[in-house]
Amino acid sequence: MTDELIIEKIVRDSDTALFEIIYDKYSSRIYNQCYAFTKNEDEAKDLTHDLFIKLFLKLKKFNGNSKFSTWVFRLVHNHCINHVKRNASSKYETRCFEFFEIPVFDDAYGSGDETIPISREKICYVLDNLSPEDKSILLLKYQEHYTILDIQKKFNIGASAVKMRIKRARERFVKLYSSHDYSVSDELLNAS
Repeated sequence: MTDELIIEKIVRDSDTALFEIIYDKYSSRIYNQCYAFTKNEDEAKDLTHDLFIKLFLKLKKFNGNSKFSTWVFRLVHNHCINHVKRNASSKYETRCFEFFEIPVFDDAYGSGDETIPISREKICYVLDNLSPEDKSILLLKYQEHYTILDIQKKFNIGASAVKMRIKRARERFVKLYSSHDYSVSDELLNAS
């Protein structure tokens, strides 16, 4: 039985027992996606639990215009982005140091004897002030080391759209970073 048929029966007949099939099929994948956002097992478990409640309550809104799995993971992604946005200051202050390890960042920028140190606090600030979408795609690319193909599959968009989103997110990162008394090398803008 397809996911779409199961969902139709759950909604039509209020057959909650069938929801176990959906849970069994998607729980580990949803947990893994939540863990990728939080890097914390307990928090990922809580998010997964919350998501299945939300999923069950929103089943009537599934209209079949896309595959059920696509709809589910869009819901998961949006929920995780909202969670990160609500908890940005506490979560990303500690995780931004991992982001600092992006290979395009050097210890200092400048030429000759003139160097400008990279401020970790500044990176945290910039990450916290980017849109959740920009932050998400930068973290996937540079912290989680997702390939363009991985990101393409995750967001169900084309490779050129992924590259453009990364490029624009980097540009906004650099603009925000450099607008606060530091300059950032064009190396970040040209990174692949």
